[in-house]
Amino acid sequence: MSRLLLRAAYALALPAVLVALWWLASAGSTNVYWPPLRTILKTFPDVWTGQRLRDDLLRSVLRLLAGYAAAAVAGVALGTVVGSYRWVRAVCEPVLEFLRAVPPPVLVPVIMLFAGIGDGMKIVVIASGCVWPVLLNTVEGVRAVDPVLAETARSYGVTGAARLRTLVLRSASPQIFAGLRQALSIGIILMVISEMFAASNGLGFTIVQFQRGFAIPDMWTGILLLGLLGFVLSVVFRVVERRVLGWYHGLRAAARRS
Repeated sequence: MSRLLLRAAYALALPAVLVALWWLASAGSTNVYWPPLRTILKTFPDVWTGQRLRDDLLRSVLRLLAGYAAAAVAGVALGTVVGSYRWVRAVCEPVLEFLRAVPPPVLVPVIMLFAGIGDGMKIVVIASGCVWPVLLNTVEGVRAVDPVLAETARSYGVTGAARLRTLVLRSASPQIFAGLRQALSIGIILMVISEMFAASNGLGFTIVQFQRGFAIPDMWTGILLLGLLGFVLSVVFRVVERRVLGWYHGLRAAARRS
């Protein structure tokens, strides 16, 4: 219990210091674009009512989860194929390097031509940016499978789906989760950017509307809520990662002790 409290204290120490510095630095501010933190916090519950949270925050989260899930499935599936076969990798690598170098925000107008301006466009934008770290990390993870383990599995007749599940994906899972972690932060950025184009709801849309209406404290509450959303999603991801990769973290802990 004391160890958990200590870890929580370490995790909350820096945010507490930053909030305190923000509070002190902005306390006497008369700049309309830099309101005091106490004004932002006082405005927060008036702006983000239950109805607005359902209309904007919930819809943004659902779009993010849909695009992120699509990118995770596509990235792991394609990455496994590319990483498993050398000739596929040789054919696909130049194209993959070209596509991943294109910034996803640049593709928003192009995606709008094909996917329209509804939720589908926003989901496609999120997926198009999130897929690359997942795919590339999966490729590297599959390529790094221990050849001794691969030969052992072949000797015991472990092939097909069983080999894929118990050897390839399990060995590559730390790399896959590294890609998923990177993709999560990219997905949040693209969620906001996609909602700034031809949208009628969502966090990105609402923040821009506040900015255009010179409701500066309201705009800052949206930015604060976006940061809290990113923090919560990061914590949830870390919990899932710890649960799924418990065997991996156990091995690392045992290696450090020895």
